[in-house]
Amino acid sequence: MKMKNNVVGWFDIPVTDMERAIRFYEQVFDFKLSRQQIGPLEMAWFPLVEGGLGTPGSLVKSEFHRPSDKGVRVYFTAHSGDVAIEAGRVKAAGGEVLVQRTLIKEDIGYMAVILDSEGNQIALHSRK
Repeated sequence: MKMKNNVVGWFDIPVTDMERAIRFYEQVFDFKLSRQQIGPLEMAWFPLVEGGLGTPGSLVKSEFHRPSDKGVRVYFTAHSGDVAIEAGRVKAAGGEVLVQRTLIKEDIGYMAVILDSEGNQIALHSRK
């Protein structure tokens, strides 16, 4: 089978306090989220760059979404170009840096692992 798209089509990050989670992600990544109510789901969508690489997703608050530091790890692109910049904003935004900027491989780049304001473990990635 020949694939036409990347394997991930969307992601949800569970939250318990939508206002706090929105503040956290907007402060760390320096972008605005778009609030949406879809049936019982309270959502805040991450910005979508038309024609850009990567996958869109959202914060989600519902009775069946539960934050966890033990589930799937989503890697966010550090649009500053250096994961240390976004990681440097985490503590002030109410999160915790679990793994500081670390080289994966020269041809892949760097990563850092953080705990968001809701208790989800996510990662950051940049080429330098």
